[in-house]
Amino acid sequence: MASTCVVQEQTSEADHITLEALPRSEQLTIDSPDDPLGAFPALEKWNSPRINIYRSFSTFWSFLVMGANDAAYGALIPYLETYYKLSYTVVSLVFLSPLVGYTLAAFLNQRIHTSLGRRGPAIIGPGCHLLAYIINCVHPPYPVLVISFIFAGFGNGIQDAAWNAWIGNMANANELLGILHGIYGVGAVLSPLAATSMITEAHLSWFYFYYIMVGCAVIEVVACGLCFWKSTGAEFRASNGHALGDNNKGGLRSALFRKPSARVTWLCSLFLLGYVGVEVALGGWIVTFMIRVRHGSAFASGMTATGFWLGITVGRIVLGFVTPRLGEKLAIAGYIISSIAFGLVLWLVPQFYASAVAVSMQGFFLGPLFPGAIIMMTKLLPQHLHVSSIGFAAAFGGSGAAILPFAVGALAQAKGVSVLQPFIIALSGAIFLAWLGLPRVSKQNMQ
Repeated sequence: MASTCVVQEQTSEADHITLEALPRSEQLTIDSPDDPLGAFPALEKWNSPRINIYRSFSTFWSFLVMGANDAAYGALIPYLETYYKLSYTVVSLVFLSPLVGYTLAAFLNQRIHTSLGRRGPAIIGPGCHLLAYIINCVHPPYPVLVISFIFAGFGNGIQDAAWNAWIGNMANANELLGILHGIYGVGAVLSPLAATSMITEAHLSWFYFYYIMVGCAVIEVVACGLCFWKSTGAEFRASNGHALGDNNKGGLRSALFRKPSARVTWLCSLFLLGYVGVEVALGGWIVTFMIRVRHGSAFASGMTATGFWLGITVGRIVLGFVTPRLGEKLAIAGYIISSIAFGLVLWLVPQFYASAVAVSMQGFFLGPLFPGAIIMMTKLLPQHLHVSSIGFAAAFGGSGAAILPFAVGALAQAKGVSVLQPFIIALSGAIFLAWLGLPRVSKQNMQ
């Protein structure tokens, strides 16, 4: 951690201000010979410089599209089963195939930033979304559909990493990340609602939903491309010059294999792997669970997915303002325990409306977990490792959206979809243990 130093605007003794006296948004440190890990520069704000206003809103739109992408799986699964005549295991490949894209994103994120700057994720990510949705619109054979989701996964992976790292380093990052991920939740709320309404009320086939997604992706390409066009690789290298030097201290190798940073990176990566798996598995299979186990109608069961994602949205925005007041370590632990409690209600109370309320409350308490983990990484890791570590953790965590929902599908094929809740509760217990393994945040970083 950067050693405490003195900020001096002029040479006068009266102008000396200690770091602890400054709020986190105004802290400025300098490298010292005894500090091999680097230093924290003054933090940007969402509205300063002015271009950040437009860039922030473009990232919000990207997360809206990402949320709509991820939540659509759950609403569409029952209809993909029927359309392609698939088993639970085979239809679950739509969750597994993005793993290839997320894995590529985890290892290419730093290189893309170094070569292209933030312009890279701003163009490549939306471009991958657009390609995937165009393929889905022509309702190809199922193997081609599975391949198209690799592109969607790669687009999600590099943008998830880039925008979390960028906003996570801003002033008031807890609140901003809460809003960013709340916007993801808005997309996730609207997506099942739109897909379910189009299929059950308008009697359209499942692939018509992706015409909407094509339009959203076109806006995403234009907005992100224009806003981040001047954020080039040269600018990124210049602003991170000390971290991209001869010994590559800003690289992924340092984040993953050098203590003490490796402990934080791997624990947060595993935490996010489990969390995203819980989120997408629950959101992805809750409609099937409510139809097959709680015997709800197709439309009412589809609305429970909307309720779940609405809970996530409200939780991220509301609890984003509560978390910094309690401290991330304590608050996130409490949220996990609360989500487990409502998970037990969903599992053990065999009543449709009780289950619908319980899954919404699960979403509410799960909502702040992802932004909370990103904030912990910015507090526990040095500045020059943020892009690599947060990028890897976000992309690695994103693979949980592929692996764990697929595992639920495989278990459901063997044991029935009622295995969903015990699986979710066990996974929630695992991420609780991973969270407890993180170091405490120093008082200096809690400023």
